[in-house]
Amino acid sequence: MTPDRNEPEHPEEPEHGILEDTGRIDTAAIGLIGGATHVAHVDVSLPGQGGDEDDFDDDGVVDEDIHTADIVIDLDEAAAQADALDAVAADAGESDAAVQHADQAQAAATAAPPVPPLPSEPAPAVRADPAAQAEPAPQPAPAPAPAPATRAAAHDVERVHPRHELTLASKRLGELGADRETPDLLTADRLLDPHQVIRPEPEGAWRQFLYSITGKRINLGDSKRARARKLLDRRIAAPLSGGARFVAVVSRKGGVGKTTVTALLGMALADAREDRVIAIDANPDRGTLAERIARPSGKTVRDLVRVAGDIDGYNDISTIVARDETRLDVLASDSDPRVSEAFSDEDYREVARIAAHYYSVVLTDTGTGIVHSVMGATLDLSDQLVVVAGLSVDEARLASETLTWLETNGYADAVRNAVVVLNQARPGSPVVRPSELEAHFRTRVRDVVRIPYDPMIGAGSAISYRELQPATRAAARELAAKVIEGLRSLAPAA
Repeated sequence: MTPDRNEPEHPEEPEHGILEDTGRIDTAAIGLIGGATHVAHVDVSLPGQGGDEDDFDDDGVVDEDIHTADIVIDLDEAAAQADALDAVAADAGESDAAVQHADQAQAAATAAPPVPPLPSEPAPAVRADPAAQAEPAPQPAPAPAPAPATRAAAHDVERVHPRHELTLASKRLGELGADRETPDLLTADRLLDPHQVIRPEPEGAWRQFLYSITGKRINLGDSKRARARKLLDRRIAAPLSGGARFVAVVSRKGGVGKTTVTALLGMALADAREDRVIAIDANPDRGTLAERIARPSGKTVRDLVRVAGDIDGYNDISTIVARDETRLDVLASDSDPRVSEAFSDEDYREVARIAAHYYSVVLTDTGTGIVHSVMGATLDLSDQLVVVAGLSVDEARLASETLTWLETNGYADAVRNAVVVLNQARPGSPVVRPSELEAHFRTRVRDVVRIPYDPMIGAGSAISYRELQPATRAAARELAAKVIEGLRSLAPAA
């Protein structure tokens, strides 16, 4: 079949303008064609924000705004490479189209803007082939300029400018517009959908059973007893403003359970509160407060007074005090009766100063009587009085006389805010009527609490708060709640 038109034959021209022998061509070195020695400086704008942050990390520039960089291109070296490529192409008999293809690849590989020729030197001529223009051969895509070389050249030029500092301004709530809401209006009550909030699992036998069999769909809430218990927890755990608060447990007669009441009160407070609570045995006649907890430390108040000047933190105190299961710390009194009298009014003040620095509530077991050597400092530092009375005629009368003595010696306000504890230290029904005793003491103090007999307490051994009878534990918690309420009613401690 005869072709429509005659096409020139090029028997020696390689197909698609590609040389058959490429072994002599250095294809890795492609430069610009130029005759004279020139160095072109091109300003390239680099983005200061966005882009690939890893490229800037490679340059050693981190967290700085990058504005401009000078990229240096040596035209002499590029021209020499182009001349060498032309010589090799001429020796191989390369066609004009191949030369044009090499020129285009050179211009694309440099990845730099065109540089106008100098006036003294004519621009290089570009050779064109009519056949190549009529039907150009497919050419491979030009390779992108090597990024590492560009970054390396830019790295040698100073291109980091100091970052402008931002000035932050704040406005008072009154300076905002009337139609603009403040952040404090975004409360949970406003934003949370009550139908989407998951209520806690209820407490109570049949309420829990109903909640389980309905696939957690019906939640009637806690039982009445559970609600009362949680309410009592909140009363005990109520925050105390100011510094440490001191509570003195006093009694004029021994054997009524003053030390036991101190231990129960301290355990109930420490079990429900998040802050630290300590009970100090200030009995000058060898107190037994430390024997009411299961893990005594063997150290006493005398050891704390001896190292008072070297205490730098709570860790120093923790090696002296004893701690029970409820996190109550107990500081025992001297066990040797021959040196117990050495614990004086000044010693107690020193111990109280240290305790006030590391504890929120400080209980003091004052010992028998109200006229011994430590009683003056105990009453002066006290924020709340707890007076213990037994369930007998003489014990109740001595407790009432204690209140009278305090009122006549300058502690009338403390008496009006005091709490009287009617402690049943013996089993069986009391001989006196507790209701009559309670009515009498309510006319003189703020509140009255009854503590029933408990076999664990009556045994005189260590008290385990978890193993107390429910009624005894509930009475101790009620006493703790009333003490906290009395402390919160006072002005903040200095």
